[in-house]
Order: sequence, then structure tokens, then C-alpha cells
Amino acid sequence: MDDVLDEWSYAILTWKTGDAEENIHNQPKKRCSFLGSPCVCLNQVVQRRDIALKIKAVSEKLDDIAKEKAMYGFELYRATDHELQRLTSTSLVDESSVCGRDDEKKIVVSKLLAGSGQEARDMEVISLVGLGGIGKTTLAQLVFNDSEVATHFQEKIWVCVSEPFDGVRIAKAILEHLKVSTSNLVELQSLLQSVSQSINGKRVLLVLDDVWTEDHRLWEQLKPSLVGCARGSRILVTTRKGAVAMMMGTNHRIDIETLSDDACRSIFNHMAFLDRSKEECERLEDIGNKIANKCKGLPLVAKVLGGLMQSKRTREEWEDVLSSELWRLDEVDKSQVEKEIFLPLLLSYYDLPSVVRRCFLYCAMFPKDYLMKKDELVKMWMAQGSSIEEIPKQVGKLIHLRHLNLEGCRELVSLPETMCDLCNLQSLDVSKCSSLYELPRAIVKLIKLRHLRINASCVAFMPKGIERLTCLRTLDCFIMCGGGGGENESKAANLRELKNLHHIGGSLKIKNLQRGGIEDAVEAQLKNKKRLLCLELNFCVNYEDDSLIEVLEPSLDLERLCIYNYGGIVLPNWMMALTRLQHLNLIGCVNLEVLPPLGRLPNLESLMLYELQVRRLDDEFVGIEEVENAKINEGEIARVTAFPKLKTLRIASLSKLEEWDGIERRVGEEDATTTSIFIIMPQLRFSGCHRYEAHQRLGLPTIRCKIRRGTKETLRLTSDLLSILNDLHQTLLITPLSSFPSL
Repeated sequence: MDDVLDEWSYAILTWKTGDAEENIHNQPKKRCSFLGSPCVCLNQVVQRRDIALKIKAVSEKLDDIAKEKAMYGFELYRATDHELQRLTSTSLVDESSVCGRDDEKKIVVSKLLAGSGQEARDMEVISLVGLGGIGKTTLAQLVFNDSEVATHFQEKIWVCVSEPFDGVRIAKAILEHLKVSTSNLVELQSLLQSVSQSINGKRVLLVLDDVWTEDHRLWEQLKPSLVGCARGSRILVTTRKGAVAMMMGTNHRIDIETLSDDACRSIFNHMAFLDRSKEECERLEDIGNKIANKCKGLPLVAKVLGGLMQSKRTREEWEDVLSSELWRLDEVDKSQVEKEIFLPLLLSYYDLPSVVRRCFLYCAMFPKDYLMKKDELVKMWMAQGSSIEEIPKQVGKLIHLRHLNLEGCRELVSLPETMCDLCNLQSLDVSKCSSLYELPRAIVKLIKLRHLRINASCVAFMPKGIERLTCLRTLDCFIMCGGGGGENESKAANLRELKNLHHIGGSLKIKNLQRGGIEDAVEAQLKNKKRLLCLELNFCVNYEDDSLIEVLEPSLDLERLCIYNYGGIVLPNWMMALTRLQHLNLIGCVNLEVLPPLGRLPNLESLMLYELQVRRLDDEFVGIEEVENAKINEGEIARVTAFPKLKTLRIASLSKLEEWDGIERRVGEEDATTTSIFIIMPQLRFSGCHRYEAHQRLGLPTIRCKIRRGTKETLRLTSDLLSILNDLHQTLLITPLSSFPSL
């Protein structure tokens, strides 16, 4: 049935968008009539009939299966996921076998007995958080059975919650502790009402052991029934997950740490040397200490290993355990260890999402005690140690494939044409495929495609007909043919084809912009693409065309703009209308001599100027020229702030920059106008400006200035520089003076 539905959906899209094959082979046909082509209409009728017959066949097959089910008496059986057996905890504990938790016990008891600072009917939550086997439940048992705690609370209730979080079962367990009959109570509503009535006005200690769920809705169902307790009531929670503690509104979180080596040895010795003679204990003590050190501070492991060693009488048997990994013991010992240690710990593993489980298992490839680096591990997860050089042609048979991720396949040279038969493909990622130079021409058949990522690949151009992919939401890079004629130019799409891609959003990089494409750029209608937040315009080097960039006006919602290798003298007029712009990079614009008043962009946070021909950074750049020329009444002060949100300013390789005019200045004789820049303390990076000799006094109370090592600027120790040092105080970060030989 899925096959038929997919085929039907694909057919509808094909009819709406026209025949994709016609565009692939670039054979435009003129129709002499307002009626559709008879062949096309006939094809649609035939395809509709084929799909109808397939639906009928599937329906008949389902009817036959239903008849056979009734004939043979088959019953519907739903398979359930295999669940690990979860042990149910109780409040009982053998205190003689517990070591190393005295300090934690005192802390928890003090929290339980302390007076509440909240309203009388509020109940505080205390959470014990730690990994499996570390002793959370044991600590809760010690506290639960403490004599002071028993005296302080009128009612003590212990509930093992575990997974799943069953409100009905928890409510019944509470009522059983309170000796309230639940035989006539079935619904959660009536159970919670009974709980509320039974504990109303009493000081209660409720222990919720082994809580796993992070679903706050389940907790919110139970919580209202507990608010009627007397002042000083407490809920003590044990959980492996910090998110659970947060979800339950914890007032006091206590993280349970691993035990000391001495405490682990005490637990191990208590179990391992039980009923042994003094001589035997002395003979095995040194090996026992080494085995106990393998516990890594986990009391559960110490207890299980101690119990394992009870049955081993000879030194040789102890040495075998010491020299073996836990999973390489003999069958009897291995069974005991797996049951008592690994199964409880596996609960945490099975609680992970399936994707994270695979990443966790991958870590087993590393040697014991290997120090993993996060970034390195993530890259290895992504690569999985394999390199894809070729995609088999048979991939076209996976007609139900929705997502194909080939990111980072650096050896991949081409994509098979059969891949374009994946009529249900919605996401294709070939980014960072550094050997991939061309996309299949038939890719325009993938009319269900929503996400196409090709950034950082070596794809030379977008195939003609890309405009047919009207479902695209993500297109991170649109590459125009570099010019020069040739076969590629006849196969390449132009900017005009962006017009029909109404839904693309996020980031878009347009590469190889050049003269002659103004009409196509107008048709691209970038201004109407409201979901586009980041735009990068990358021009072919040495093309000096101011008119092209003017018609590439983006939406006013743009937040990031990068312009590379622009050959014009001035920037487009629309730039100052981008009031939501947060990041602006101007790089390699070798003819750019004048900058617009960028200081008036109200939300600009980051500005990078690199390899420009600008000679001056003055009032016009800051955006205060109009204020200075404005009429100001005598005695009035006009304060203007330029770059109000700028956090980072990078100025590099402005080889013709000669002066940076005073940015803080006054108009007239008195305090007529005060202009300042940077409300937020920015980070200034300044390098490679060889003609610039001295900064003027900056209007910054504090600024981080970093002059990079080895830039070889000539700094003159003048009064201007001294005034800068005086302004910057201790926030000036400068490399050693030896890096500036001309100083």
C-alpha cells in the first residue's frame, strides 16, 4: 500500500510541475493550441488507471488475508519490546554492610529535618542524583530508617517508581503504606483524592526511588495530591538523570559521588572474607585489595565482586579474577556478574535514544582508560572509519528512500543517474564532497526534494531546470557557471531559476556572480524570500558591476550578509535598509573605497572589513555626519550612539587605510553634541594596515584590542598612542614589543 500511495503522490506532483524530462534534454516545444498535448493527457489517463488497478489488487489481497485469518483461527499478536527485569527496592537495609556514606547521610538528614521556608502547605523536594550502582537507593534507605527522621515525620512512605511512571500504581502504593484500602478504587482520580485526604495535615516523608521519566505531565498529575501535607513534609527522590530532578522542581539537589578506595575495600572485604580464618584472610588480602581497586568507587561492583570471591578458596582462583576482565570470566562467574552488575547498568543504556546507543557502542573500540577528545570523537562518529568512492546504480531501486546523507565523502566523484529515480527523496546532502564536480542532470526529477546541501563541495554549476524543485526548503549554495563558454554553460542554470523556489530559507550562498546577468538577477526575486536569514554573495574576481549587486536586494529580515570579491566602487543602496542585520562581512572587495554609514545599523553585532581600498574611516562610516550638520539649540546636548550593539570589529589588510578620524567628538565650542560608539564592550582585531600610523583617541571607556603577532605594522610611540593606553587601561592585550621591530 505504501508503494501505491508514494506512486500516486509522485504522479500528482509530476502533473503539476510538467514533464521534467523535457527540461533535462533542453528541448523546448511550442504548442500551437491552447489545449494540452494529447500524448500528455493520454499518459495521465493511463497512469491513473494503473494506480487504480494497483489499489484494487492491494484491497483484494487484504480481503484474502482476512479470510485466511478467520479460516485458520489466527489471533492478532503485537510484539512488545524486550524489557530488562527491573528490581523492586524496599526501605529495608543492612546497615552493617554500608561504608563511606556517613557524610552524605548527615547532609540529607539535615535537609529533611530543617524548617521549611515555604508556605505551610508546600512540600520540598530533595533529589539524590548519580549513576547506576553508586549507592543512591542505599543512602535513601539509611536516611529513611534514621531514628531522628522516624521521630520527626508522622508518616514515612517508600515507593519504588522505576519505569514506566505509573500514577495508579504509585497512588496505590502510597495508600497501602497508610493502611488505606484500595479494593474499591480503580481510577486515578479517586486514588489521588484518597491520597490527598489521608495525608492532609500530616508531616510526611515520601521516598520516590528510581525515577526515570522526564515527562512533567505525569508528575503534574500526582503532585496536587501531595500539597495538603503539614509544613516540613519532604519528598526524597533518587534518579540517575539530572533532567528528572529539574522536572520535579527540586529544592535541594545532592550529587552522589563515587566511594573512596578504602570504602570500596571495606565493602569488598566484608563480603569476600566472610566466614574465613584469619590466616586465609591475611594470605588473600593483597590480591583482594587489587581486585577492590577495579570497582572504580562503585559500591554495587564492590558488593558483587565480594560475593563472587566468597566461593573461591585458593589464591590461584583469586589471581585468575584479578587478571581477567569482568566479561571474560568463566561461564558461572560471568553469569553472576552480568546479572548483578551489567543488567542494572544496562538500564541506563536502554534509556538512551537508539541513535545515541550506536554512538555509545562505538566507544568500545577505544582502549581501556583512553582519553577521548570530544571533537575527534564526533568526527569519527560521522565518518565511521569508511570512505565512499562510488554509489551503486542499484540505489535507484530504493524508491521509498527519504533521506540520503553523503556529507564528507571526499572520494566520491559522481552520483549515478539512477539516483534520480528516488521519487520520494526529500533530503540530499553532498556537502564537503571535495571530488564531486557535477550533479546529475536528471536531479530535477526529484520534485519532492525539500533539502539540498552542496556547500563546500566542488560542484561547478547548478543543473538547468533546478527551478522545478519547488518543494525546496533548504538550498545552501547556488553555483553559477564560471563563464568562458563551453559545454558546462549550456547545461547550467541561471539566477532566474531561483524565482520559483519560494520556500527556501536559512542560508544561501550564490557563487560566481558576474556581469551580464542583471535581468536574470531581477527575476530571482531575492527580496520576496522572507525565510532567507543568511546570504553570501560571491563574485567572480575583477568583475566591476555596481548594477548587478543593486538588483540582488534581499529580504529586510536578513540577519547575516557576506560579500566576497565584489569589484564595484560603492556598496548597494539597499544595505542600510537591513535594520535586522546582525553580522556583516566585506571581504576581498578590492575596488571599494567608500563605506556607507554602517554605524547606523541598529542590530549589527559583528563587522569584518578585509582587503578593501578604503583610505579613511570617518564620521560618514560611523554614521554621525547628519547629526553634526543638524541645528542644535544653544544649551542643548544631543547624544548619538553609533554601533549600539557591536561586539566584534575585525579590520585586516586595509593596505591603503591612512587615518581613522576621531570617533568621539563635540560639535561647536561647548557640549552641543556628544557622539559615542559601542555601548557594549567590543573585541577589536586590527592587523595588516601598513599605512595607518596612529589611532586617534577612541570614545571607548573599555575596549579589547588585539594586535596580532608578526603583522609588522610601524607603531610610533606618540602622545596619541599614550592616550590610547590611558583609555584602555588593563584591557589592552598586545603581543611582545619584540614583534614590532620598527617601534
